[in-house]
This record gives sequence, structure tokens and C-alpha cells, in this order.
Amino acid sequence: MYLEDAHRKVSQAIHDLAEPIIQLSHKIHDNPETSLNEHQAAQWITEFLSERGFRVRKPLAGMDTAFLGEMGAEKPVVAFLLEYDALPEIGHACGHNLIAAGGLAAGAALASLGTDLPGTVQVIGTPGEEKDGGKIIELEAGVFTEVDAALMFHPGSTTMMWRHSTAVVELTVQFHGVAAHAAGSPQQGRNALAAMIQFFVAVDGMRQHIAETSRLHGIIRHGGSAANVIPDFTEAEMLVRAITSDDTRALLERVRACAEGAALATGCTVTFAEGPLYSERKNNHTLATRVGEYLQSLGHPLEEPILKGGTGSSDIGNVSLAIPAIHPYLAIAPQGTPGHSIRMRDYAGSDEAQQAMLHMAEALAHAGVDLMFDPDFLALVKSEFAVSGPDLPA
Repeated sequence: MYLEDAHRKVSQAIHDLAEPIIQLSHKIHDNPETSLNEHQAAQWITEFLSERGFRVRKPLAGMDTAFLGEMGAEKPVVAFLLEYDALPEIGHACGHNLIAAGGLAAGAALASLGTDLPGTVQVIGTPGEEKDGGKIIELEAGVFTEVDAALMFHPGSTTMMWRHSTAVVELTVQFHGVAAHAAGSPQQGRNALAAMIQFFVAVDGMRQHIAETSRLHGIIRHGGSAANVIPDFTEAEMLVRAITSDDTRALLERVRACAEGAALATGCTVTFAEGPLYSERKNNHTLATRVGEYLQSLGHPLEEPILKGGTGSSDIGNVSLAIPAIHPYLAIAPQGTPGHSIRMRDYAGSDEAQQAMLHMAEALAHAGVDLMFDPDFLALVKSEFAVSGPDLPA
């Protein structure tokens, strides 16, 4: 099959898939499931894949809601990554319903080339992005070992093909004290809530002494059970962000020291649990630029990449340090609309967002065609990966 014919067939496939893909996006949006609990979404997506001839593995990498759909049997291997977890209480305020539906449409469109495929299409379900680092678990399990390039996108309020991303780690902090009657025998207690308050005060006092691009933010999950009982247990979740993984580890040690000092000051003890470390991002500019060209041809103007200030984090960073990967952004909301907000959640369910998602899916699928049918382009993508480093703020 000629390259031009493949592009035409992929565009037609996106058109043919539009109705079921939009229905799936709405269904995931209206039925939000949190990190590693995305059972309905994973089932709907894998059914979609199976119905279209994909070989499906599920569960994957020890996660019940992870999966891999595959079509083809040769190299190169082009993977489309799907996210579908929602935020607690607020739902799909990060637009993962669109990431899932758009990545699925792109993979299915490329796979529609069938026996003309000169490679393998993979659609990889990566659960738990908001909290548990599903991509990191899959990476460590070898899921990406044979992948030549990984593509995904993220909705937002700006269309741009790349930006930097901070590294992050979640720290769970638990203080253990001694319960006692708060009025009758307070001297016999050791107040785990007092320790927690001291911890947050110490972290707050540290903020002016960290880099402008670093972030420390947390919540108290458990602060006690009754006002007349000295709390013997409290728990908090703290997110520690910095520009690089090394900087994040160093800042994490300072946060731990704040907790240890608070425990010492109040006569309590402290224990810690760390989540996976999400790395900084190494965007493949060659591949992202190609996606941007296709997206522009579909009527989406591009903004210049933002490479300054603090920003969010994602486990795509870990994948991008291992293989060529992209994570472009697609505007589905007015400029400045904050992520993880009710407004963004509502935009993620809008008709306009579905149409924008289909355009991004088409652009990703066209880039997949180029990766498979143009060895010189794939070589450029790989050569950039071999010599480039992560995108860091200017």
C-alpha cells in the first residue's frame, strides 16, 4: 500500500468510528472511576478492541484494569496510550474520557489497514495516572520493551505539541501518639494531631526556601475521631514536585525531616509510605511536530510550547525517558480554564470537545502511518531520542 492510500484509509476510518467513539467518551465521562478502579471503562474499551479484531491481554502487569490490544506481528510497533481514571468526587475534571476515546480511535483507525500494516499497532490501557502510576508499573513489567514509539494526548485550554513536566512523588505521613481523655487526663496523651499541625507549619515555612518551580501541597486524610479524645493517629498525603527526579528526591528528604521534627517535638512517632516517582518528560519533538502539522491541517491553530513555570506531572514522563514518546495538548476549553476543576469536567463532556478529540485522534493516526510506512521518519524520531534530554523550563 502506498503512503497516500494509507492516509486516506485512516481518515475514512476516523469518520466511520466517530459515532461509537463519541458514545464511549460520554459513557466514561458519565461513569467516573478512580485510580485502579476503572473496571467499567476497561471493560468497555477492551470489548471495543475485541470486536474489531484486536488480540487483547487483560489484566496486564498485575493490574486488573490495565490491558493491551494488539494487531499485526512485525516491527515497528506503534503504541497509543489510554488513560481513563477520574478524580475523587469531581469526576473527569482532567478529561481522561477524551484521552481514552481519542487514543482508541487513533489505534483502531491505524489498525483498519489490516493486512497492509507493515508493523504492529498496540492500544495500551494505562490505569491509575492520577495516583498510582500505571505506566510506571507497566514499564517495570516490560510492557514497552518492543515499542518503537508511544503516542497520547491530553486535553486542556491550549493546543501545543509539548511542554515540560515536573517530577512528583506522593508521601503518606502517619503520626502515632497516645490516646487519652482530652479534659480529664491530657497529660497522659501524646497528640498526633498536634504533630500533624506542626508538620504542615514546618512545610509551609520551608516554601520560601525552595525553587520557584517546586511545589508542596497536601491534605490531612485523618485528623482524629472525637474532640474529647487526644488523637493517637493522624494521616496526611503530601505531593512533592520539582523539575527533575533528583531534585524531587532531595526535596522529599527535607519534607521527611519536617515530619520527623514534628514527631520529636510532640512526643509522637512518624511513619512514611512513598508512591511511585513520576519523572520529568522527554518529549520527542520530531514526532510531536508531525502531529501538530496534521492537527493544523484539520483547523487547529497551535500555540508555542510553554517551557517556564511550574506545571503538573504524569507517568508518561517515565515512559518518555525509555522510548520515544509524545504528550501534546489539545484545547477543549477557553484559555486559562484550570485543570481539575468543575469547569474543565463539564467541557470534557461537551460536544465541541468530542469533535476536537476526533481531530486529535486523526492527527495521531496519521503520525502512526508515517512511523510505519516511512522508515526515514522513524529513524529521525529514534535519532532525536538517542541524543536529546528532557524538556526543562527556560
